[in-house]
Amino acid sequence: MFEPDYRNIVASARNKEVKRPPLYEHNVDFGKIGEITGVDMMSLWQGDERELEEFFRVYCKFFRDHGYDVVTFEACIGQVMPGAGALGDSRVVPVIQDEEDFKNYPWEEIAHYYFEANAKYFKALRKALPQGMKAIGGVGNGVFECVQDLTGYQNLCYIKADDEELYQALFQKVGEMSFGIWKRFLQEYSDVYCVLRFGDDLGYKSNSLLSTEDIKNLILPRYKPIVDLAHGYQKPFLLHSCGKIFNVMDELIGWVGIDAKHSNEDQIAMFPEWVERYGDRIGNFGGFDMDVVCSYGREELKEYMLDIMKKCEHCGGIAWGTGNSIPAYVPAQNYLNMIEIVREYRGDYR
Repeated sequence: MFEPDYRNIVASARNKEVKRPPLYEHNVDFGKIGEITGVDMMSLWQGDERELEEFFRVYCKFFRDHGYDVVTFEACIGQVMPGAGALGDSRVVPVIQDEEDFKNYPWEEIAHYYFEANAKYFKALRKALPQGMKAIGGVGNGVFECVQDLTGYQNLCYIKADDEELYQALFQKVGEMSFGIWKRFLQEYSDVYCVLRFGDDLGYKSNSLLSTEDIKNLILPRYKPIVDLAHGYQKPFLLHSCGKIFNVMDELIGWVGIDAKHSNEDQIAMFPEWVERYGDRIGNFGGFDMDVVCSYGREELKEYMLDIMKKCEHCGGIAWGTGNSIPAYVPAQNYLNMIEIVREYRGDYR
């Protein structure tokens, strides 16, 4: 019988080797969980208070039944920012394009919008957590993603070229906004979470999306107060960032103080390379390229996964899962195959 113990993933995030390395996913699509459990998760998610409590009961039970020590859950800032959406859809007209837009934006209202929209989810999650489990996640969207959600990536580059003062002010203001939300979040819900994180995709396959200097001077100084705040609550902090960001990893670890890193893609570097580079300093979460999980049959996937897991034995804190997440297009059986292979490897079925 599997008994969850959230302390496993806390130890892994603090880069300590544990006897039963935890499973971890940045996100699992609600519909995919519904497909596996046979429950209409989206109807529950959009329902009344009773239905929302049932949603989280099923949601938490799914993670427990499949060998996870924690429930992954976050609520993103971008979802409540008026006029946002340019991060995920290039067709969205950016709500901030110039200094006037910036000055007129309702910065001081965002925290209110955030908790008005999301308090019910955090409260329902608190009620539903099974014994031995806590949550991993928190306030979704990092500083760079929030800026892009308001400006769009291309328009942000134009702003840098045309108005350096506005460019810098965007990161400053979004950092202040994010810190304020995190401060209240931890005051009200720190008991629910054992590891804190946000996702902020700083790179792509061959480089970072902004210059090394801009990331160091404008983004990382906004990360540090949030990470320090998490540490003040005795919580490790995990950064999820896609892309090739070797150029800023030393600062993320040594100055910002992240405890663990998630996201890897084989085209950038196989997971054992991340572990070799940083396994003596931080926990490393992920492991298996999402494209591989989607496309390989079980035996081929097992061979691929065992090679990675064996190379990373006794290399500090590890949590196993995809290098990204489980979106709707990942075949359910392939996802379940990955979970089962990890659980076989760590001895759950003895």
